[in-house]
Order: sequence, then structure tokens, then C-alpha cells
Amino acid sequence: MSIGDIGKIMQLKIQLTFVLAAVFATLPWMNVAADGENMKEQHPYVFHLIQADLWEAAKTTPDRIYYPPTYQQDGFTHGTANPEKLLTVANHFYQGVVGDWLCLRMSVDSLRATGVETVFEGTAPVGDKPADFEGSNEELYPHILGGISPDAVISTHKVIRTNDGEFISIEGVAE
Repeated sequence: MSIGDIGKIMQLKIQLTFVLAAVFATLPWMNVAADGENMKEQHPYVFHLIQADLWEAAKTTPDRIYYPPTYQQDGFTHGTANPEKLLTVANHFYQGVVGDWLCLRMSVDSLRATGVETVFEGTAPVGDKPADFEGSNEELYPHILGGISPDAVISTHKVIRTNDGEFISIEGVAE
């Protein structure tokens, strides 16, 4: 499957998302759009944890778009809006992945400016790893309906880990 095919699929997914959001917004007991707006007001940024070497490599490709390793399987790029959840998410999903990590800070608007929409939904697995961490059902998470362009990134933060891979802080975000 080519990047062009992925783009077409994502375009259809975005259109479907808008249709579903319109339908859900009419159902008072399932007002997903309102919950997403509430998350954006409470937490104005979208954070994405990323392996440093993958981010550096993506910035040098011709299209300069980063897609996470599980993108095709998951159908979107995972994000976290609440900075208090970042270390929990990191340790649940990525503790066993060696290497240096970064945390990208974006906003729904900065992503939209690069042509990528973001929807707030319940937690979802990352690849084959279930989203069953403590507090996973307490809030909605931003799902980025495309890849990440460096132009969408407001700031990049260094992630600090122990020698055994535990995520312990993110400079300027989660201490």
C-alpha cells in the first residue's frame, strides 16, 4: 500500500468521522463532539510520544511526515491531551522499547493547519497492546487522523528514562 493509498483511506476516514460526529451530536446521551471540545478546553495541547531516531529520520524524508510503526494497524496516530497521563501511557505502552524518546507538543489547530484532523475518543490499543492501564477510561484521547508534520509541532521535549526503561519525566511537561 502506497502513501497515496493511505492518504485516500484517511480522507474517507475523515469524512466518515464528520458524518458520525454529526449523528452523535444529535444524540444527547452520546455527545462525543461536546466531550472533545471539553477536553480541548481543559487540555489545549496534543502530545505524542515518539522514538527520537524515528522523528529525526522522518524530518529528513521528502514528505517530512511521520507515521508511527503501528499506524496501518491502528488507523491513526495516538496522542494524549492530559499531560498528567503521559508517563502512565508511556510506561504502559512503551517501557520495553529501547532508545531515546521525545514528546511532541502540538494543538488541534496546529495539526489542522497541516491538513490533519484530530478526534477525541476513548482509549484504543497501540498495535497489539491493549489500552488497559489504570485510569484508561477516565477521559477521551486525541486520535490524530494522519501523520505528523514538523510544521504541526509547537515544541519538542526530552523524555527521561531509567536504565531499565521506566519513563520518569518529560522536561517541561511532566516532572
